[in-house]
Amino acid sequence: MSIRRKKKETHYTRPSDANVSEAFRKGNIITRLSFLICGLGNIVNKQLVRGLAFLALEVLYLMYMISFGISAMGNFVTLGTTEQGQVYNEALGIYEYSTGDNSMLCLLYGVVTIFLTAAMLFAACMSVKSAYSTQVRKEKGMAVPGFRDDLRSLKEENLHSLLLSLPILGIITFTVVPLVFMILIAFTNYDRDHQPPGKLFDWVGLDNFVAMFSHGSKLAATFWPILGWTLIWATVATFSCYILGLLLALLINRKGTRFKGFWRFMFVLSIAVPQFVSLLSMRTIFNTNGPVNVLLRTFGFLGATESIPFFTDATLAKLTIILVNLWIGIPYTMLSTTGILQNIPGELYEAAKIDGANAFTIFRKITLPYMIFVMTPNLITSFTGNINNFNVIFLLSGGGPDTLEYYFAGKTDLLVTWLYRLTITQKDYSFGAVIGIMTFIVLAVVSLVTYRNTGSYKDEGAFQ
Repeated sequence: MSIRRKKKETHYTRPSDANVSEAFRKGNIITRLSFLICGLGNIVNKQLVRGLAFLALEVLYLMYMISFGISAMGNFVTLGTTEQGQVYNEALGIYEYSTGDNSMLCLLYGVVTIFLTAAMLFAACMSVKSAYSTQVRKEKGMAVPGFRDDLRSLKEENLHSLLLSLPILGIITFTVVPLVFMILIAFTNYDRDHQPPGKLFDWVGLDNFVAMFSHGSKLAATFWPILGWTLIWATVATFSCYILGLLLALLINRKGTRFKGFWRFMFVLSIAVPQFVSLLSMRTIFNTNGPVNVLLRTFGFLGATESIPFFTDATLAKLTIILVNLWIGIPYTMLSTTGILQNIPGELYEAAKIDGANAFTIFRKITLPYMIFVMTPNLITSFTGNINNFNVIFLLSGGGPDTLEYYFAGKTDLLVTWLYRLTITQKDYSFGAVIGIMTFIVLAVVSLVTYRNTGSYKDEGAFQ
């Protein structure tokens, strides 16, 4: 009973254990005011350094909001009101550009202000929790930690907070904030007709999503076929490279194969060549007047003016891309599976042979299940990478052959290459942002559902 009581008493001595609602319900007036005046509870209880640190953060935030933040939030709502124009300067006899708002900067500064406000609310909550922890310590007659104790805790129980603070700050600054900014662009009309500061863009709500999925619209007639091809490409590219790479690794690792190191070196040599060099070389080889077509004409398989449309026929272009991807992907799979194959217990193979199993049965019942179990996360990662495999499509076919049936897209475009065309070439940033959101949703759903239904997630110790 005494042990339980001791645990219950120490539960309230750590700031991280108490939540904000508990601090507001059970805290005194000083603790509650620490939300409005950050660090008040710590300063009153003589934790000056901690209290002044909280107070300094609040002062800096208020200075930012007064000098810039309030106007930034106003511009975030309107995305600018004054467009850049031309004014005739009579003294110089020329036209000059007048200063105007920039919708893109208005959106960016608004997002930054929102994140700073969220950070300030988090700091205020931490201030309340810290004040409540100090209040509980004093009520129980325990020592109140000072500045040296805070520094000592950063080397011991709070070491994780010290080491992770900078990486988390970097992720929020360089990943989360730009991601939110790009997502919000999907709800604007930022396109080639609205280029700030000359022409401001505005909020349009869900209009871009409606246009993307409306029945009969050209955007919808482009999105669904490209989504289908993207999923087919990712599935075929992932599993073809995996199965063939696994078979190659089995062939090299079998007991009867001589010069194993030489064969591995030959296939690894293709990895040493930069991928873009291999892809551009393949594009040249299979071009209309490339070596393949020239040789076929020379040996009489084709007429003098005939050529195989490797990249100009939609179906053949897709098949060519998949086959070329095998040349690039199989060596990687061979390398990653070689080490795993060598770790499969030999007793399993010996027992299977004693039971009369042939090579195919052993592969189907032992090798393949083991490899899939171990490499499921890698397969999901490869699938994700192939959905966003910009290099293979862009460098081989450029997304072509182009067609008037699609909205600025070709027959072999993936979602990521279509996004590139819309943003870089056509300046349709809002539609590009919509495609980016849909790509993320597809990847998240497929990856999470697939992983949660695999043996790697459900039965981690199956092959231990």
